Amino acid sequence: MPETSAQRALAVSLSARSDTDLAQLFAERHISPSSTWRDMFDAAEALLDPVSVARGLPALSRDEAVALLDAAEGRPTTGEIGERLRSRALIGDDGLPFPTVIDAAREILPSGIPDAAPPRRTHATPESTGAASEAVFTNAASLADVLMQTLDAPLGRIGSGSLGATERRRLVDAGAVTTAAEADLLVGLAAEVGLLGTNERAWLVSPAGREWLRLPTLERWQRTAEALRDALPSAYRSTDGGWIPSEHWRSATPFDPEGPDRADLWIKRLVRWGLLDADGHATPWALPLAEGGDVDTSALRELLPPEVDRVYLQNDLTAIAPGPLAPHLDVRLRSMAARESRAQASSYRFSAASIGAAITAGETADSLRAFLTGISLTGLPQPLAYVIERTAAEHGRVRVTADAQSHLTRVMTDDETLLRSMEVDQSLRSIALTRTDEELVSHVSADVVFWALTDAHYPAVAVDAEGRPRALERAKLASPGATATAPADTYADLIERLRTGAGDSDAAWLERELDQAVRARSIIDVTVRLPDGSARVFRLEATGLGGGRLRGRDRGADVERTLPLSHIDGVAPVE
Repeated sequence: MPETSAQRALAVSLSARSDTDLAQLFAERHISPSSTWRDMFDAAEALLDPVSVARGLPALSRDEAVALLDAAEGRPTTGEIGERLRSRALIGDDGLPFPTVIDAAREILPSGIPDAAPPRRTHATPESTGAASEAVFTNAASLADVLMQTLDAPLGRIGSGSLGATERRRLVDAGAVTTAAEADLLVGLAAEVGLLGTNERAWLVSPAGREWLRLPTLERWQRTAEALRDALPSAYRSTDGGWIPSEHWRSATPFDPEGPDRADLWIKRLVRWGLLDADGHATPWALPLAEGGDVDTSALRELLPPEVDRVYLQNDLTAIAPGPLAPHLDVRLRSMAARESRAQASSYRFSAASIGAAITAGETADSLRAFLTGISLTGLPQPLAYVIERTAAEHGRVRVTADAQSHLTRVMTDDETLLRSMEVDQSLRSIALTRTDEELVSHVSADVVFWALTDAHYPAVAVDAEGRPRALERAKLASPGATATAPADTYADLIERLRTGAGDSDAAWLERELDQAVRARSIIDVTVRLPDGSARVFRLEATGLGGGRLRGRDRGADVERTLPLSHIDGVAPVE
């Protein structure tokens, strides 16, 4: 099929597709929504451009790649695979690839598709199963720590979208992970399953991630396992909804030069989450998931250490959990105490600063005492009770409120010494506090002023217009609106322009062919309909197009001719 004929055939096919199908095609082929295409012929030309084709081939699965190369040898592709290739504008309605697609496929794989890896053993061993269950417990806890660290402060991203070196060190120093590579792996895993979102500059915990932190360990694992399965690249998925053997993932996308590296990354993620053992085979509890069913948590529950709901509170202001603490208790305990060690028995340390942070987040002396007494195996030690009472008494000596009339932030206290200290404190320069009679004011928002004072260790409390305390949450969550926009919405304007520019497709195609001939100064045979109804063919060297007329030199009569486009019935290149 000549290139121009292929473009016309594809343009006609595109015109017959629904807006939803066109949007899906453009998304799969990574088309920019701001493309300046005027009509379906522009779209067809761009989609068949060798660069665009080469960009679309790496997404093909092994079965699709095999079918495409078979079709390139003249064997039309039909059925479900043929429909998928046609939907991606790689083959025509006749089941055969377009010329530029054949060229690109043969350039990428000149020797054809390499053989797939041979099958290995088909089940996990008891030893690998034990190691995988340990990975489940360890990495569920590590991922929770990563999310907790991200709630404290978003994880910065570099230009490539990965974690910055400083953030990797922060996670390692906090004990959330042991290596920088582990940090990258867990952050990538969390992003894939929606526990982390991004504002382009940083990773933030999503609302789903915040909810996930309060789930029991087994439920945390199950939700993430199912989400990981659903997030697998389509080339790794089996027809029953599970996944193909992992030893085939490296060769699952033959046209993709990065395919092996991507497969290795996904295998690491599933091994890390205990869905695959170290040899890459589904673990007993993940086997139903791999076969397209539901995960079997009962097989894993027996191998996980039991969670505890009590701790030992000690006179040295520490808490010791005699086993893995139930996640919802761990999250709340860490809001009022710094965790010092993490293992099956974790330790936490209370301080005036940690208690103050809990009160800032909405706790009271009564709620702290009630919670700690409820989970303690040793009652509430007097030293800890004293710290809670003293911190609660001092907390709120500095009140921060927004003045609705002046639009200023007011900072008030009955302690003149504190007022003078805040006025001259160089660490508060960013909020520009100014003295007015018995208070300080700032043009900065009340929330920013409050957190600046808190960071500088002033006993601040945010209050409303009536003077009632209001709890502020410092953690910034990823916006639910940051999720990907549906292709139909992304490409709506482009598709509308293509539809509007379609007009008379035959006339548009004729003008396009003539324009290309003029640009190339080609020799063409032009069939013209004469007034008497007969047709005559002129062999012209195309020289100009405009005003509804074609200009060219007649190669037979050696004269210039001007032909109305409305009388031209066909154009054929001269070989």
